[in-house]
Amino acid sequence: MADPSSYRPKPGEIPDSPGVYRFRDEHRRVIYVGKAKSLRQRLANYFQDLAGLHPRTRSMVTTAASVEWTVVSTEVEALQLEYSWIKEYDPRFNVKYRDDKSYPYLAVTMNEEYPRVQVMRGHKKKGVRYFGPYAHAWAIRDTVDLLLRVFPVRTCSAGVFKNAARTGRPCLLGYIGKCSAPCVDRISAEEHRELADEFCDFMTGRTNTYIRRLEKQMGEAAEEMEYERAARLRDDVGALKKAMEKNAVVLADATDADLIAVAEDELEAAVQIFHVRGGRVRGQRGWVTDKVEEITTGALVEHALQQLYGEETGDAVPKEVLVPALPDPVEPVQEWLTGRRGSIVSLRIPQRGDKKALMETVQRNAQQALVLHKTKRASDLTTRSRALEEIADALDLDSAPLRIECYDISHLQGDDVVASMVVFEDGLARKSEYRRFQIKGFAGQDDVRSMHEVITRRFRRYLAEKEKTGEWTDVENGENVENSETDRNGENVGTPETDRNGENVETPETDRNGEIVGTGPTEDDGRPKKFAYPPQLVVVDGGAPQVAAARRALDELGIDDIAVCGLAKRLEEVWLPGDDDPVVLPRTSEGLYLLQRVRDEAHRFAITYQRTKRSKRFRSSPLDDVPGLGDTRKQALLKHFGSLKKLRSATIDQICEVPGIGRKTAETIAVALARSAPAAPAVNTATGEIIEEEPGTMGSSGEPVTMGAPDERRGQET
Repeated sequence: MADPSSYRPKPGEIPDSPGVYRFRDEHRRVIYVGKAKSLRQRLANYFQDLAGLHPRTRSMVTTAASVEWTVVSTEVEALQLEYSWIKEYDPRFNVKYRDDKSYPYLAVTMNEEYPRVQVMRGHKKKGVRYFGPYAHAWAIRDTVDLLLRVFPVRTCSAGVFKNAARTGRPCLLGYIGKCSAPCVDRISAEEHRELADEFCDFMTGRTNTYIRRLEKQMGEAAEEMEYERAARLRDDVGALKKAMEKNAVVLADATDADLIAVAEDELEAAVQIFHVRGGRVRGQRGWVTDKVEEITTGALVEHALQQLYGEETGDAVPKEVLVPALPDPVEPVQEWLTGRRGSIVSLRIPQRGDKKALMETVQRNAQQALVLHKTKRASDLTTRSRALEEIADALDLDSAPLRIECYDISHLQGDDVVASMVVFEDGLARKSEYRRFQIKGFAGQDDVRSMHEVITRRFRRYLAEKEKTGEWTDVENGENVENSETDRNGENVGTPETDRNGENVETPETDRNGEIVGTGPTEDDGRPKKFAYPPQLVVVDGGAPQVAAARRALDELGIDDIAVCGLAKRLEEVWLPGDDDPVVLPRTSEGLYLLQRVRDEAHRFAITYQRTKRSKRFRSSPLDDVPGLGDTRKQALLKHFGSLKKLRSATIDQICEVPGIGRKTAETIAVALARSAPAAPAVNTATGEIIEEEPGTMGSSGEPVTMGAPDERRGQET
């Protein structure tokens, strides 16, 4: 625990101007980001008597080891910079809203030649129109099914679309009139895009225009005695009205607004948002957060607005945002929202009428969400706390292991030997911290030696990070730990969840630059990095030999403050270093269950990586050895010639005909293919029969070593 007075700025150092400040811990991690109209007044509040601080604020300032600030010109700039830093550093003491589920959206891919209507989740993509979010995916599909009668927009995947275009036959929706079938040129790309635009207009609330137009066409068809066409138009009108009925009118003046309500207690807060477009509720979502700092309702609203509109522009930010309490001050937030939309945004508290009544409904939803969250979490928190306490008691640890790392080795009969590292924090998986290793120190199968190598590499990197920050100055034997395992030498040192070829096994948290986001710091900028944060407990998948190897690796590095144990699969026994007998936890133990989950997750992650490597090896091609030849030009070569066999028989001039292939590259390709050409088949000189190659019949030159008759060859086998 740090004393705040040890890093308190000297009097007069802090400017009396708007800005953003960052508190860092002893590992240089950014643990809190805040903004202030006056940095001097705000920071002075953190360095008063600890007894007068809120418990969470007291915990933050005693965890911190330094504070720094950046001066800006206006409060709007401070708001923008605060949002950017919170997204970048993920500070542990800041309010971070988390979705209670991944909400589905109705998306129209206007960035494609033939726009497609589909259900989408996750991050929003440029050029795609989004509507929602919806509570359930089936609600989107029901709405789309009704609207396709009137707006028959494409809904199929790219593969189905290309296959229909190739065969000249549309899918079932094309036959029943729920798709205009642009895949077989029933309508042009321009006409299909107009349909997609009309679909989007209807979803944004411009409904009456289309209904009136269809009713007029229905009347004209009836007057001309085209009764079948009139009946179809009547059904179309009914479908549109039925789709509209799914979203009841809540605001009579066709308002576009978002309503935000907050329910809170001393520890947590729940936020509910209703998205109203054209007077109808088009979507609903909810967030829950731990209140890790002393914060007002207005500040919670401000953080919710940052979370909601930080990545949005244009019409995604509504003209009106109704909230239960205004941020203090409100002007910078309102100006920031106006800048995101491009026109004036009204941020206010509803006082009367339909909007106040709807806000009360949103508030009730927020209260129910908070109660439901607490009901679920109470049991979950109690169980996880008990599991960590049981592990600490069983392993005789000083405190509960809040961060657990587990390692597993995986291979296929000694080939493609890999290892995995998974991380659990507070009993929950932290997938952004997962790492993968390739065993490079030796060849063959040796789980004990592999475990020793992986633990050594992981914690050598940890010591390297400590040395950079000045926490570790004695590097054993003068070894250069910073450069001991660099990827430039071809060493894969605990890669994050994408390998060197860009293969993504999990879905790690990444920032906009593609950097893996974790809990450890990077350099001096506070960003998390790979191996800077140590665990309290290392778990290995295996028994006494693997545990001894892990302990020996830590001892060789001079690390003695990290506990080690192993979990053997056969009897689920817990092994400790140096003990002849294992620790046996009760089968009903929550601690044993947590260790099993950690071990099984490490095993799953290792197996996934090993299978990925094996499948990539099986898909290898002689073209992989051609320097500077990327995937695009490989595909162009194979598409041009049709097969590797035809490419191998092509001349250099023929290879040069492929777009993007120069003569020098063509010569290199020809040499590589010639080297990898299969040897000529063996021929029985007595009968002229081609002899099939069998394992063990190839010499060092690549030629068959046996040319006798089949019976004679079989007689030589053992």
